[in-house]
Amino acid sequence: MWRDAVLVAGKDLRIEARSRVALWQVVPFAVLVLVLLSFAIGPDTAPLHHAAPGIFWIAVLFSTVLATQRSVAIESGDGTRDGLRLSGIDPGGIFLGKAAAVALQLLVLQLVLWAGVTFLLGVRVHVVWLALVASLLATVGLACAGVLYGALSAGLRVRETLLPLLVLPVLAPVLLAGSKAWQAALEGNAHAGADWLRILIPFAVIYLVVGTVLYGPLQEAA
Repeated sequence: MWRDAVLVAGKDLRIEARSRVALWQVVPFAVLVLVLLSFAIGPDTAPLHHAAPGIFWIAVLFSTVLATQRSVAIESGDGTRDGLRLSGIDPGGIFLGKAAAVALQLLVLQLVLWAGVTFLLGVRVHVVWLALVASLLATVGLACAGVLYGALSAGLRVRETLLPLLVLPVLAPVLLAGSKAWQAALEGNAHAGADWLRILIPFAVIYLVVGTVLYGPLQEAA
């Protein structure tokens, strides 16, 4: 399964490297969300600093939908999903590979957004390890949930509009816990931020396990 996951992740990342969709669409979209939300809050420093973690994670969540849609679109060609099913690749490996590819793209995106929050909003992270752990755990949960619900909507003609309706409500715990953990990291309160990791850890583990188990049946049903 793990070998299959590496093969699938490598395939998806090579396709993204050639198409540059993440570079020219997902990253600019995330930065645009960051800038527009900052404009909506206003020029006052205090509200911007307070809202910075929420702005960051809203941009990440919306970008997750785009990255997931792109991951689903890679297999949307005629016979592509059938070819994967007949290739003998473990369905759990396919899920883990696609989730790993999405997660890597989201991590790169978060580095860009982190720089954007630092320079545009003027905030500084005082507890770096807390922000990093929260981002890693949230990324695992976002990627696994996104790929799972992407597989659920893959066979439908309205998947582009249905996927956000399916996945965004599910990702609400990540928005809440990620924002609170980052707020604590900005304020230097590691203890309060660590409490919010208790939401991100089970979220990531649950969707990792459920996706690995159910991806095969979802592929058959798509």
